[in-house]
Amino acid sequence: MRGRWAQGLEPRGFTWVVKDRLAASERPGGFARNHRKVRRQEELIWLAGSGFTRVLSLLDSSHNLHAYDEAGIRYEHVPLGRREDWPEQLRRTYELLTEWLALPDERVLVHHEEFGERLLGVLAGFLLYAFPEVFTSGPDAAVAIERITGRQLGAAGREIVAVTVDAGIVGRA
Repeated sequence: MRGRWAQGLEPRGFTWVVKDRLAASERPGGFARNHRKVRRQEELIWLAGSGFTRVLSLLDSSHNLHAYDEAGIRYEHVPLGRREDWPEQLRRTYELLTEWLALPDERVLVHHEEFGERLLGVLAGFLLYAFPEVFTSGPDAAVAIERITGRQLGAAGREIVAVTVDAGIVGRA
């Protein structure tokens, strides 16, 4: 391959949450019926070429995890699941991200099916967990994620933030 196509394609919704360290996007290849294998391959080429070392999939299913192996990108799968699963899954998610970001050479992408409310809620919760000296409340973190992503955090995302606070998953323990 030559030229632009050899560099792959940036995943849809791609946004840096922590500059050059933590990014988020929709699932590589697209979500649901829009998913295309060729697009997934192009996006994985872009991720690998952009220095991403890890992917965290929050999908409820194990779809496409084999593709990360094929692209040479390490991954973890922590299904967000149902509301009753959130305290455990959110804690695991935040701990993994913190562990990875403590290593200076790691560059991480976190994704859900689409770049939507659930993913934004998880990201806002992570800000509360990882940066408690900066983000002291759920609303602070929600506003920050809205500014970072340029998207409004609705009821589903705010519920994830509320569970993070209510379950005491704030400020690294």
